[in-house]
Amino acid sequence: MASGKEIRTKIKSVQNTQKITRAMEMVAASKMRKAQERMRAARPYGEKIRNVAAHLSHAHTEYKHPFLITRSDVKRVGVIMVTSDKGLCGGLNTNVIRMVLGQMKSWEAAGKQVDACALGGKGFGFLQRMGGNVLSHITGLGDTPHLEKLIGPVKVMLDAYMEGKIDELHLCYTRFINTMKQEPVMEKLLPLAGEDLGAAQGHWDYIYEPEAKSVIDVLMSRYIEALVYQAVAENMASEQSSRMVAMKAASDNAGNVIDELKLIYNKTRQAAITKELSEIVAGAAAV
Repeated sequence: MASGKEIRTKIKSVQNTQKITRAMEMVAASKMRKAQERMRAARPYGEKIRNVAAHLSHAHTEYKHPFLITRSDVKRVGVIMVTSDKGLCGGLNTNVIRMVLGQMKSWEAAGKQVDACALGGKGFGFLQRMGGNVLSHITGLGDTPHLEKLIGPVKVMLDAYMEGKIDELHLCYTRFINTMKQEPVMEKLLPLAGEDLGAAQGHWDYIYEPEAKSVIDVLMSRYIEALVYQAVAENMASEQSSRMVAMKAASDNAGNVIDELKLIYNKTRQAAITKELSEIVAGAAAV
């Protein structure tokens, strides 16, 4: 059995850890509210531009954007993986990485090659360790998503699609459901089809000023940027919620460990006192 001094040292160590986890829980709770506000503020615009893009895919225009053209032979697939830069957020990143890894294996089994774009340090580190073909990446996103930081890595994937280097582009991130639940999702960004977005079949058309090409080119770029920004905002809200829950669980577990160590310490102390009394009584009886 450990000595009383060793047990006191362990109790002090666990108490220090509990202070850290409680502080991280409160910080995550503060950041979570702001992240959820940003995420909910971005949702209406994302939904609206998604509907416009879905209607546009059914429109019969004289100009058909390459993003709207489905390719019959898919040989190479691109995936944009959104993760966090920091850990200590439960299974948030693990679930996304597991989903991407499973999908990549199924693509490779079908004879398709995979190119990746990593938004976040955890996903980039995973892709490097597994030897994936990373075309672009960005780390150090911070607590607030900035579109100007995201445009560069995403544009690399869009240029590869325009040049025919990849035939499909997918986006994988963690969708925020509520504080206690977040789920990893994978969406197909390109090629854009109204059926994938739930748009009804039918004839859709718009009046373009000054011309269809210039308007649709800008609209398609805004569509991709909006979806990627929304995905990063959802992932950041999920990250803070998951971290808050994980740190609360860690604090509770630390409290349980401290109680157990205190019980062991009291038993050890009582055993030592009993032993000393027994020695004193035995000595007195011998005299």
